[in-house]
Amino acid sequence: MSRQDGFAMADEGDHAPPVPLVVDLTGPHPPALADVRRRTVAYLPVLAEDKVDDVLLVVTELVSNAYDHGGRALELRVGTGRQLIRVEVDDESPRLPVLGRSSAGRYRGHGLLMVENLCKDWGVAQRTSYKTVWAVLTSDG
Repeated sequence: MSRQDGFAMADEGDHAPPVPLVVDLTGPHPPALADVRRRTVAYLPVLAEDKVDDVLLVVTELVSNAYDHGGRALELRVGTGRQLIRVEVDDESPRLPVLGRSSAGRYRGHGLLMVENLCKDWGVAQRTSYKTVWAVLTSDG
């Protein structure tokens, strides 16, 4: 079941946004993170290498969090607009993500801090039976 109903890029004006990449994260054999990353790279328009790396870091963090903390990961969506890239990940947990504090000696809790620093904006949308964690990056330098 695709959850694209609310997925639209804010910078499109009168133009229809391109169809987003949709990756089902459920099933008896969900895709490996390496496969999710490969599919994301194949979907993205031509971008500077460092911008592709930023998008992949955000995808990796949000998908990993959905598996680690989200109860059951459901779906990844990546959409592009003229100047924006939006990443959305759905999971079944009602718990909101926690922005960790980075400190010396801690090896976890830094991911959302990186997402916050790389992205123009990020947040969570509570749905009836799941939540969507989303992030928006600029596609230019």
